[in-house]
Amino acid sequence: MSTSYGFRSPASRSEATSPHPVRPAFDTELLRAYMKKLLQTTLQHAIWSSDREKVKSWMKDIKERVKDRMIEIQPSGFKYIVLVQTNENLNQGGRADMISHWEDGDACIHELFYNVRTTRLCFVDE
Repeated sequence: MSTSYGFRSPASRSEATSPHPVRPAFDTELLRAYMKKLLQTTLQHAIWSSDREKVKSWMKDIKERVKDRMIEIQPSGFKYIVLVQTNENLNQGGRADMISHWEDGDACIHELFYNVRTTRLCFVDE
């Protein structure tokens, strides 16, 4: 007669010493391809406008679509930040850097878009 006393196999040494549970990797290349196509189709004919509401509308639409795609790719286990920035390029120099990693599996993705009218959008996603 065999009885079970509720014993389990011990956790492996790496699982027992890990401070964080293992989570799946986020598919950054899938998101990058989506962002590139989204920017191209949304902004290829856009003309820089001094109408702030029009520019804010572009940025909000792109931000929401990128966020929704991130959730489709990996619905749980991550917190997401989507930053959309648009600038009119008047032949001035500029530089922006950002990196924020709290855990080994975190990622920072950016995509730049320039059109003929020199509209520039920059994304940083985590």
